[in-house]
Amino acid sequence: MTSLTTEAGAAGAEAPAAPARALAAQTRGLRKVFGRTVAVDSVDLDVPAGAVVGVLGPNGSGKTTVIRMLLGLCRPTAGSVSLLGASMPDGAGSVLPHVGALVEGPGFHPFLSGRENLLRCAAFEPLLPSSRIVSTVDDALDRVGLADAARRAYRGYSLGMKQRLGLAAALLVPRRLVVLDEPTNGLDPAGTREVRRIVGELHAAGSTVLVSSHLLAEVEATCTHVAVLQAGVVVAQGELAGLLAGDQPVLEVATPSVDLALATLRAAGVPARACRGGVEAELLGTPPAAVVEALVLAGVPVSEARRRRAGLEELFAALTEEGGA
Repeated sequence: MTSLTTEAGAAGAEAPAAPARALAAQTRGLRKVFGRTVAVDSVDLDVPAGAVVGVLGPNGSGKTTVIRMLLGLCRPTAGSVSLLGASMPDGAGSVLPHVGALVEGPGFHPFLSGRENLLRCAAFEPLLPSSRIVSTVDDALDRVGLADAARRAYRGYSLGMKQRLGLAAALLVPRRLVVLDEPTNGLDPAGTREVRRIVGELHAAGSTVLVSSHLLAEVEATCTHVAVLQAGVVVAQGELAGLLAGDQPVLEVATPSVDLALATLRAAGVPARACRGGVEAELLGTPPAAVVEALVLAGVPVSEARRRRAGLEELFAALTEEGGA
């Protein structure tokens, strides 16, 4: 049976406020206009340090434009950008060596091999000693699964192989922040799993990862936080678990005694309905532990109880439809 946590503490006692989490990146009032087109409008984005943040949105929602302004690749029309504590783009020289990025697809010399391209990238890394360039490049190629194709010309790489090489370039040295714009574009399922593994390794090592992706299942599997953009505006952001739970205050209870469970909950003033394998209890104003306690005291056998969690696809559809309405 799933364990449920009850609220603790004496009545009237105030829990100490949780310390504010440091931010790896932040924007305030961010706006970008191209001619008469407003690509990004008043975006306030917080990227907690050490988090894996998924940036979601339909095509044309402003995801890549926000990322480009974060990295100093273009200047905002209005608003401010802070990256690793430095104002951007003016502070780019001091912070970008600590940032790895793959934005809008990789760009390499077509007639050079993958390894030769990566050696040139490594030579420009200010945090990489020249004595370690060769070994670092070989390790990076192996990490993304390109060791066997390292000496092939880049022009002969598939789209997925080009993505892998761009990812290798972004990870040549340990980074405080890694920004990946559609990192699984062109990858087969095995390549997608490898990107998921790499993101997990970065997170475990304490790096902050910002991922823009249209693969909602991958975001749900890898990200701790999400920010959803629609028409250049942030319509939701925060911890993924909290956002998914917020619209579904329902406890699913597995029990063979459906009729008794329904009668018990309704007598206690808890709206409930039958579902496959048990009942669903609405949690508006009622803690999950109280629901389970009422059922057990009434003699209802409870084999499992879990809070229903909305899927990211469902949440994304609801947010973007509302934002576009």
